[in-house]
Amino acid sequence: MTRRTEWPDSPEPGGPASGYGAADGFAAERGAAADADGARSGRRSRGGPGARGGFGEGAGRRGRSGTRGSGSPSSSRAGEGEPRGSGEPRDPVEQARGICLRLLTGTPRTRKQLADALRKREIPDEAAEEVLSRFEDVGLIDDAAFAGAWVESRHHGRGLARRALVRELRTKGVDSAVIDEAVGQLDADQEEETARELVARKLRSTRGLDRDKRLRRLAGMLARKGYGEGMALRVVRQALEEEGEDTEGLDEPF
Repeated sequence: MTRRTEWPDSPEPGGPASGYGAADGFAAERGAAADADGARSGRRSRGGPGARGGFGEGAGRRGRSGTRGSGSPSSSRAGEGEPRGSGEPRDPVEQARGICLRLLTGTPRTRKQLADALRKREIPDEAAEEVLSRFEDVGLIDDAAFAGAWVESRHHGRGLARRALVRELRTKGVDSAVIDEAVGQLDADQEEETARELVARKLRSTRGLDRDKRLRRLAGMLARKGYGEGMALRVVRQALEEEGEDTEGLDEPF
């Protein structure tokens, strides 16, 4: 008999999954998929139709079967998601889907992050590709939305400049074209304004140091956050001038 893989229904256009940039919408879509899977698993566990083709019967079900202490080998196999009375291993597609849903709980991830996790757990490439492609279809994986949300969060929350954001997104496997589009939301004026805010917050802690040491400390802080040398020097010099520091000779690169 051919086994059929069951998936959650695709989201309605404009529904929760379509607004990936909003964390609540993304979480709601994941929760709906998980709830639907749990409901199907519950029906199959009572021996109803389709009990052999169960998709997504996971660790929670196995834990419950262990506490009941039935002592029956067939009950143990059923609790592990295997067909009753059969020694067949779990479908790798089921395993891949369960892994991805668990990893997506609480935080979005890129397709590459999930693919790496499946590879580490020795999920066959064909099964991994099927699950990842389906998750993209229903909006549970969206690298473009991930990159946009990452830029928004890391720039406003940590003050990172475009260069640092590009570096981080590359490590997460986001495509270069998608990265360029995401960091394009930050223009030069906004980036410089953020640099000024960072220096203003750090300036007080450098008072009492000599001018050159203040310069190195403030400019170094901006460099670590991805700001270019020219912008960092200009922003720090202006901040020091506003405090009455003599900035003569600070036009040279540091």
